[in-house]
Parts: sequence; structure tokens; C-alpha cells
Amino acid sequence: MTTRGVLYVHAAPRALCPHVEWAVAGVLGVRVNLDWVRQPAAPGTWRAEFSWQGEPGTASKLASALRGWQLLRFEVTAEPCASAEGERYSATPELGIFHAVIGMHGDILIPEDRLRAAMQRARTGEADLEDELSRLLGKPWDDELEPFRYAGEGAPVRWLHQVV
Repeated sequence: MTTRGVLYVHAAPRALCPHVEWAVAGVLGVRVNLDWVRQPAAPGTWRAEFSWQGEPGTASKLASALRGWQLLRFEVTAEPCASAEGERYSATPELGIFHAVIGMHGDILIPEDRLRAAMQRARTGEADLEDELSRLLGKPWDDELEPFRYAGEGAPVRWLHQVV
């Protein structure tokens, strides 16, 4: 059983670009050459997209291989398949990594225990329920990555739309 997905490297310092390629190649088991273009949202950084195909769980392996570099902004998506839900990983230096399970219609699926924990934190005054739900949906990551998602002139653009 295979799935497919996309790796979006939103911003990487030039010196890190070959290391990203090596990490991706190590996960996929094939040579990887990304088409790097300048990232106008963060001068001095580069961006790239890479479509991949692999076993369910490949998105997790890619995110794990890339998460150790603090200067890297990226997202990894995996489409749902017959044996697994889809996934989305988003990472920023400031927020760390976010993981969401994605259903067959593109919705984020939030596990019951995470919802119960958010409600408990809100009930005890530890947190605001709206803020907790925002984090469960990945809004802080979306807010931080949105300027980087716009590729700039001459580069491929894939918009990730927010469902209202």
C-alpha cells in the first residue's frame, strides 16, 4: 500500500539545502535534487517543493528527519489511503512541530482525548478554550507560515486554503 504527499520547504538557509536533500533521500531511499528558489519572505533563505510517494508513515519519517534543524520552516503532507488517514506536519523555529491527522475530505481530525484535555485546561482556568482549539487546529503554525507559502515571482505556488 502506498500513499503520496508533498514536502514544502518554505525557508532554509543556503548552507542547509544539501542537508535537506540528503535527509529526504535517506528516508525515501532514492537520490533527491530539489529545485531551490529564493524565498522573498525571508531574504537569504531558499524554498523548494517535492512530491513524493511511499508507504503510509513516510510523512512522519520526513518530518522527523527534518525537525532537528532550527532554522528550517517546512510542511509535509500525506494523502489518505486505504490503510491510513492523511497527515500534515508543519514546523517553524519559533513554534516547533505541529501534527494533524487529515480525513479523506481534507478536515483535521482531532482525537477525543486531546479535546477533553483542552476543555479541562479551559475549565480550570489554565487556558482559554478558543486558544486551545486554535492550537489543536494548527492556527499558530498556519499564521506563521502563510507569508512563506507565497512563492514569489517565477516559482511554483500551491495555496493551502483554510476551511471556514
